[in-house]
Amino acid sequence: MNVPLQKSRLGRGLASLIGDTPTIATPRGPAEGEQRVVGTDLLRGGRFNPRKDFRDEELAELAESIRQKGLVQPIIVRPDPDNEQRFEIVAGERRWRAAQRAGLHTVPVIVRILDDKEVLELAIIENVQRADLNAIEEASGYRDLIERFDYSQEQVSEIIGKSRSHVTNTLRLLKLPASVQSLVQNGSLTAGHARALVGRDDAEALAQKIIEDSLNVREVESLVQAGPIGTAGTTGARKVRDKDADTRAFEKELTDALGLKVEIKRSSGESGVMTIKFGNFDQLDYIRMRLTGMSE
Repeated sequence: MNVPLQKSRLGRGLASLIGDTPTIATPRGPAEGEQRVVGTDLLRGGRFNPRKDFRDEELAELAESIRQKGLVQPIIVRPDPDNEQRFEIVAGERRWRAAQRAGLHTVPVIVRILDDKEVLELAIIENVQRADLNAIEEASGYRDLIERFDYSQEQVSEIIGKSRSHVTNTLRLLKLPASVQSLVQNGSLTAGHARALVGRDDAEALAQKIIEDSLNVREVESLVQAGPIGTAGTTGARKVRDKDADTRAFEKELTDALGLKVEIKRSSGESGVMTIKFGNFDQLDYIRMRLTGMSE
């Protein structure tokens, strides 16, 4: 069953949550949308926060900023379903952790009355808008919306303000082996690297080769097209580097003109194959319109 979108509360993003500057109150029962100051010990991390990786160096930098400038943006919370004297963080857990490192004993919060579905939506919206999630965390958040709350991919794309193809391609990363997903989470591989490995039986071996050889995404795509690692075809990435200057110039000119990766493979003589690479159906439709002379 599809769940109807609640755009009136969530579709406008974080700005709609904060509203006008409210008054600061002493502890008492929460009022919807109220800003107040509470003790850091009365907050707990969100159960639905898609962000799982809080890096020490990032927290240290944010803590130093808070020491100098204070906590500028309030943390969004809801009453803790398990303890009416406490609050559960909906958005801003990293700020809460950094504030504690900075020695703050109280923080500003905005209290919202939200159900679990709304909490997950807002947590994903905030983190995606801030680009705070790695690709695996983002994919896991989308999966939670789909599996826990019966959202379609189209509904997820509307909520987060991304294309349907972006949601689909991000979800595909969860098909990678756990070890490869971990490399994306710790920053050893980018999402672009990982997307090229989806569906490969030798994804783990390819991932290690990417790291060892410091391959960029284009080189990985060429390596993947060449065949399973360890076969004669794996020299494909090196062949790209050995192309003559004219071929590389043609590739660059066409790539710049289309905004998509163009690869030219020349056979003996003057023949060869030109490949235009696309990452989703929107880009494929764009290629179709460019080749047929159609306008959007």
